[in-house]
Amino acid sequence: MPKKNTVRGAYLALHLAVLLFGLSAIFGDLISLPSLSLVWWRLLFTCLSILFLIRVWEKIRAADKGLLVRMIGIGIIVALHWITFFGSIKQANASVALVCLATTAFFTALIEPFIMKQRWKGYEMMLGLAMVPGMTFVVQGVPDSMVSGIWLGLLSAIFIATFASLNKQLIHRADPIFITFVELGAGWLFVSAVFPFMTNSIDFWPLGMDWIYLLALAILCTTVGYVLALKAMRQLSAFIAMLTMNLEPVYGMILAWFLLDDATELTGSFYIGVAIILVSIFIHPYLKRKYSR
Repeated sequence: MPKKNTVRGAYLALHLAVLLFGLSAIFGDLISLPSLSLVWWRLLFTCLSILFLIRVWEKIRAADKGLLVRMIGIGIIVALHWITFFGSIKQANASVALVCLATTAFFTALIEPFIMKQRWKGYEMMLGLAMVPGMTFVVQGVPDSMVSGIWLGLLSAIFIATFASLNKQLIHRADPIFITFVELGAGWLFVSAVFPFMTNSIDFWPLGMDWIYLLALAILCTTVGYVLALKAMRQLSAFIAMLTMNLEPVYGMILAWFLLDDATELTGSFYIGVAIILVSIFIHPYLKRKYSR
């Protein structure tokens, strides 16, 4: 059984990781590049930073080829998630993208049983339905120009829910950091393949502070955040980990409120919707633990 101080340290590390994940939306808003270019650079810098953590090429040669193919497919889904997530930020703002990301738990409840060949759980369906009026308030609380950002944000949540459900089948079959490298590397190759068809209309090169923000996004919010979360979750229960990870949109929206002044673009209806969605999200792990017993 982990010592008390070890568990406390793991808990603080996980909160720091979630805070760094929440910062992703802030940097995404600050970077002037469009979402496709932003994701290309983020994937590149993240993959390069992981090269310092593990002996990647040895692991690739030793890995099962069928497993590699699955990781490559999942990596494309990760890339699509980031493209739509940052697209949501560009079309709306960081707060809107984050509240859409908060619906991931509902989409996971729909997608995971299908992938894992399990039954859908009634309480998860009910919580999902509770999010519908929440999203209605959110839509009513944003200008019409931001509605396309909401659709991109929801699509982003579907992609990340699909990724999480598929990745759960792989996470115990190889080193998680190695899996991350292969998936993000595949995502980078996918974005690189798409890019030539869009170079005439998309800005590619970062300008000024974009370089600093991109490095922070890749190294702090992705590599460091992931390593912290991975180490912390080895010491914590699944319930505590899930409950803490649900704080990502909360931390992100608080940061956006103070750092980006998102509140000036949104009405009270938006925050009523946010409250409904977050209540549903935080009730979920308690119900899951209760029904698991």
